[in-house]
Amino acid sequence: MTAGTVTAPVGASGRVPPLAGMRQTFTMAWRSLVAVKHNPLELVDYSITPIMFVFLFTYVLGGQMAGSPEAYLKYALPGIIVQNTLFMTMYTAMALNTDLTKGVFDRLRSLPIARSAPLVGRITADLAKHVWAMLLMIGLGLLLGFRITGGFGGFLLGVVLLVVFAAAVSWSAVLIGMLAGDAEKVQAFAFTLIFPITFTSSAFVVVDTMPGWLQAWSDVNPVTHLSDAFRGLLLGGPVAEPVLWSLVWAAGIALVFCPLAMRAYRAKT
Repeated sequence: MTAGTVTAPVGASGRVPPLAGMRQTFTMAWRSLVAVKHNPLELVDYSITPIMFVFLFTYVLGGQMAGSPEAYLKYALPGIIVQNTLFMTMYTAMALNTDLTKGVFDRLRSLPIARSAPLVGRITADLAKHVWAMLLMIGLGLLLGFRITGGFGGFLLGVVLLVVFAAAVSWSAVLIGMLAGDAEKVQAFAFTLIFPITFTSSAFVVVDTMPGWLQAWSDVNPVTHLSDAFRGLLLGGPVAEPVLWSLVWAAGIALVFCPLAMRAYRAKT
């Protein structure tokens, strides 16, 4: 008895048709998600760290920052979710770097699939994990007293906005993962870059409390725009300007880093 192998259709030029490439991308994304079953520690990273952030910021800083943990949670939870989303994009960089060093992409390259499918599939799977972490943190916030006063529509738009921004930033993570020598260097770079950007924004404090020179940076900081937009969508209030600037920043980041990341990816694979 012999078993046939179904391969993707490949054109005469060696290029995979777009529809087939899309199916292969989702197959690779599903591969990454199913891998969590065999590596539960990966799900721990996407679950324990967000929970830890919420508890630490709320109960360690809340009384000092806003007089009570409950009052600070209302302001800080959207910013905590934004920060966690940015940090988790670096998991994409570390995973890609590990796949490169272990030769995973060399094996995938021998298959008759679109060359971009493993890369875009990884990003797609990680975006699904982003949504999991967002919902987990919002659910925990609700248990601790946070209330979504902007309505269900505002909540959905906020999640979509964060996913769009995370997708854009993921291309910078791809570039870092391709250029870094190992996963430790990826992690060190992530902390060096993301910590200053998030803590000099409106994610955790009101910008008006900062020194004037720092306010000037915070006013143009993309994390400020994203935090204000997400906070406004969850709680209600004017969001048009921060949402617009968040989308502008997302488009700019994608336009700059997507071509650079794809060039580095082709060079490595």
